[in-house]
Amino acid sequence: MIRLVVIALSLAACAGCADSGGSGRAWYENGDATYDNLKAATDACKAKGGDLQLKNGGDPTHLGDYDCIMAKGH
Repeated sequence: MIRLVVIALSLAACAGCADSGGSGRAWYENGDATYDNLKAATDACKAKGGDLQLKNGGDPTHLGDYDCIMAKGH
């Protein structure tokens, strides 16, 4: 069930975002991409007006492999 949620969130165009891309930390310092962590990251990114997206070639189980992508024009 958790994997299904992770996959769905990584494919969603407007899911939300976590500011993990610019942190410069390794994936293991950001933690696992659990349902609760992805939900918190999604909510934080939505608050900024962005979308949570899995990095190209990223591992959907690592929270550090997600980026907050801002909508064009913002």
